[in-house]
Amino acid sequence: MPKDAKRRRSSSTATPSEKAAIAQLVKAARERGEDITGPEGLLKSITATVLEAALEEELTDHLGHVKHRAPEGGAENIRNGTRAKTVLTDAAGEVVIEVPRDRAGTFEPVIVKKRQRRLSDVDAVAISLFAKGLTTGEISAHFAWGYLPLAGAVYGASIGKDTISRIT
Repeated sequence: MPKDAKRRRSSSTATPSEKAAIAQLVKAARERGEDITGPEGLLKSITATVLEAALEEELTDHLGHVKHRAPEGGAENIRNGTRAKTVLTDAAGEVVIEVPRDRAGTFEPVIVKKRQRRLSDVDAVAISLFAKGLTTGEISAHFAWGYLPLAGAVYGASIGKDTISRIT
């Protein structure tokens, strides 16, 4: 394998501002004496934050309006708080997340399904797709086909490009 190909494959596609933000997070965690990984580490916190943001965007897509702004003409179904859920991840261990709810009870989350307790390779998928620089269309296509080769996992979920864009 040529040196350049290996270097391109392992390099991050994060923008300079994203790299600076990540560096600040790591530096702040170390200054507070927190681990990057481990039971109360930075990775656990980031994993929870990313999952919660993805769930919020899924609910926004489901309801058809953003939080704190009902659609014109009123809404039959609106947000109805959250519920705590503990999921087990490969990289961060047990992570407590807040799963949003809707009043009608029709919201079916995709990223963390109802009654799902284990997220195999979700951390790896999120980090790999981000690092590989996939477009929203490519990520959506991977979910639509139900297979993410980067994680070696089958998901079988249909997520639109707009939702992917809001999540990322």
